[in-house]
Amino acid sequence: MGTQAFDEIMGAPEHEGARTELVELCHWLQATPSDELRRRQQSAETTFRQLGITFAVYGESEASERIIPFDIVPRVFMASEWARLSEGLVQRVEAINAFLHDIYGERRILKEGVLPDDLILGNAQFRPEVAGIRPPHDVWAHICGIDLVRTGPNDFFVLEDNARTPSGVSYMLENREAMVRLCPELFSLFRVAAVDSYPDTLLETMRSVSPYARGQNPTCVVLTPGHYNSAYYEHSFLADSMGVELVEAADLVVDDDVVYMRTIGGRVRVDVIYRRVDDDFLDPLVFRPDSMLGVPGLIAAYAAGNVAIINAPGNGIADDKAIYSYMPEIVRFYSGGEAKLPNVETWRCREPQALKYVLDHLDQLVVKLVDGSGGYGMLVGPTASRSEIEAFRAALIAEPHRYIAQPTLALSTVPTLADQGLSPRHVDFRPFVLTGSKGVKVIPGGLTRVALKEGSLVVNSSQGGGTKDSFVLMDDAGGMTQSMGGMTQRMGEGMTQTIGGVDLTQEAR
Repeated sequence: MGTQAFDEIMGAPEHEGARTELVELCHWLQATPSDELRRRQQSAETTFRQLGITFAVYGESEASERIIPFDIVPRVFMASEWARLSEGLVQRVEAINAFLHDIYGERRILKEGVLPDDLILGNAQFRPEVAGIRPPHDVWAHICGIDLVRTGPNDFFVLEDNARTPSGVSYMLENREAMVRLCPELFSLFRVAAVDSYPDTLLETMRSVSPYARGQNPTCVVLTPGHYNSAYYEHSFLADSMGVELVEAADLVVDDDVVYMRTIGGRVRVDVIYRRVDDDFLDPLVFRPDSMLGVPGLIAAYAAGNVAIINAPGNGIADDKAIYSYMPEIVRFYSGGEAKLPNVETWRCREPQALKYVLDHLDQLVVKLVDGSGGYGMLVGPTASRSEIEAFRAALIAEPHRYIAQPTLALSTVPTLADQGLSPRHVDFRPFVLTGSKGVKVIPGGLTRVALKEGSLVVNSSQGGGTKDSFVLMDDAGGMTQSMGGMTQRMGEGMTQTIGGVDLTQEAR
């Protein structure tokens, strides 16, 4: 494959031949001509265009609406690998929820000196406006996307946490439907866990956190900023898949601390809002007064316990990369044990010794803004020009607290269809974790992002990255079937669930 990175199908560079468990996949790749793979891939992308599965690239006047390129070669997780990842994901998301509950409440983690006060209280993502508010059922991070990278057969690391409004789940679902339709033979070769129950599981999660005083059929909605938002397709896709209303700010009104939806039949009380609007724009009476995207009085209704907001306001601080650097301590503080999924080694540039090391090794490191996203505001030292490195040096010296740095990892690769045929490309992975009043559920799949440029480590769609389907293999003898697009896919153990800290398994329906 021409790379020194661990390849998830071909194995370590020193090995010859595919990984034992994936020999059949390797044979399939060898037996299917590149032209046929390319035809299937183009068919999937044509369907995505027809469905309007696009994202917007802000700041570009041309081609602002694009599809994310799709690659036909799946990424595969063994059942044993997935069990280990699920256990670590549950632990991490439980710690994130405990952390958010604490810093907006008693702040034990600050009182005991685990984190410096200014890292929280001086953080732009900390929202004092919601301090003291308890969300329904004490759930803060209902939907988390935990970005993972792999460097070897057994080496997985958390790259960052997404607890605000993680996106990408629509691509997970559409990629699977495309694979079932275009490569049905793979689902005969492998027993792949299904992901199409995600909308039902999300709706179940939303209903489970409805305020206590309401009945068994709470009204749930998806709040979108509108069709100009880069993830609007996903907003409408999820609302349609769950059978709930997609609303904008003008569709909602707050009266006497209760949220109502305007309909042609009159007002309907709203119990749960899955918001895809950032905190700054959520309520002009509390946050930015010039916001036209938010609902006046929404935070008052939330504080009164009359509506659940998913994810909770204030969660952005859990996305902060400086907070990320303390996640091993945060997990230990709230769980009493060591993190089962380790962080990537991280230097906090706010610390003088760390800053000195980073400045001395800029050409070897990846440097990121603590509040950055989408691949913006980032330096990849080994591939950066001298002028880019010097510009980052000046920025670091001027505002060191705004940056963290990490080593340049040899991210794992997966064979990807390039112009010259199959070629290794680096990947990362975003699994989705749902938390409701009944516990934590890890969806058996996720979004694999792939750096389509040869040698690139940047997988973000805004920077030219693409996506792959993510197969989670099952090792049990049982299982059921599901139908997608007229094709049949096998199902089995679909997700990991914890209630009260005890791991349970739930058969996918």
